[in-house]
Amino acid sequence: MKPHLLCIGGEDHSFRIPFLLALRRKGFRVSAAGSAASNPFLQAGIDFHPFDFARFVDPLADWSAFRAISKLIADVRPTLVQCFDTKLNILVPFAAGGLHGVKVVSTINGRGWLYSSQSPMALSLRPIYRILERLASQWVAVTVFQNREDQAFFIRHRMIGRGGSLLIPGSGVDIATFDRAAVVGPSSAALREALGLAGREIIVTVSRMTRQKGIPTLLEAAAIVHRHRPGARFLLVGPRESEGPFAVTEAEIERHAPYVMALGRRSDVPSLLGIADLFAFPTEYHEGVPRALLEAAVAGCPIVTTTMPGCTDVVRDGWNGLLVPPGDPRRMADGILRQLDDRDAATKMAARASQRVRAEFNLDITVARYAAVYQNLVERSMKNPLPTLEEALASVARSHDVAQFGD
Repeated sequence: MKPHLLCIGGEDHSFRIPFLLALRRKGFRVSAAGSAASNPFLQAGIDFHPFDFARFVDPLADWSAFRAISKLIADVRPTLVQCFDTKLNILVPFAAGGLHGVKVVSTINGRGWLYSSQSPMALSLRPIYRILERLASQWVAVTVFQNREDQAFFIRHRMIGRGGSLLIPGSGVDIATFDRAAVVGPSSAALREALGLAGREIIVTVSRMTRQKGIPTLLEAAAIVHRHRPGARFLLVGPRESEGPFAVTEAEIERHAPYVMALGRRSDVPSLLGIADLFAFPTEYHEGVPRALLEAAVAGCPIVTTTMPGCTDVVRDGWNGLLVPPGDPRRMADGILRQLDDRDAATKMAARASQRVRAEFNLDITVARYAAVYQNLVERSMKNPLPTLEEALASVARSHDVAQFGD
């Protein structure tokens, strides 16, 4: 019988459809659950189980989500449950904890608002969440981290259970699909014309429009860049209205209207990255490995981003992009101007970033790594003598001959 994987995530869960389809091609039975829209999953032929889930602090909604997840896992009875998101990494292990034969794999894809914000609420909730993480970890078969800094943080605070932990960088970029979308989309000239940006230097940001993602810092940096290069235009791509109390206001963006355009959520990100002279990612968030940053690298965009965890796993300062301190608009502006001023150096760094992401963060190797983890857990549960999880992953890395870039 094929191992059945139930993958549980939040509102951006549809980004994982290529991951699930690739696992299905490897022989897994896959289904999904979350607060995302159902249609993309159903169109892909993936069983999807919707439930309501509040991203923000809401104990009543969390209790309701916990009950829904508990019932779902009990009804579906998957072999494996894979979960993402700060809250779900607590709710799902508790929900699956009493069910025999169900293995939970928890992926820490960043530490989120809870550990990024310095607000009184975030600071007061951290000790509570650490206790909950320690308790939930007792029902986790293995915890997967996307970057080493998060892994070290969880180890330091004793938030990893007996199942131990592993590092699998990022969620994987579906390179072929991304490249195909860029080719079949409108030409760069047509898209620039449609946006009224013909002949302009274009700086693109793809992100949720929140304070923790550094959007206020970027707006201040844009004002500085505008004074030096009046023809430059900044495109903000991503949702704002759905971001609740953490969203930047429309008025904040409007103050920069002559040189900043807020496009909202878009389905043509590969094409937009294709017209970019530069990708700026100003996050002040404890990221996993940001998908937007990986896609910008694949698109061949010169990059300026911050020294936050996850970003530094992709960009090495001065080699394949520029790193600046978070929350520093002057340094962000300086990085942007440096890349725009020295196009030859920027192009060389962008080529290195693209090469590295295509080799080390592509979907195929990410799926192979997760499949090795899942298969190992399934076979261990059958009490067969097997290599350790680390040995299984090392075997996958050898079979894919992953290139190493630099020292």
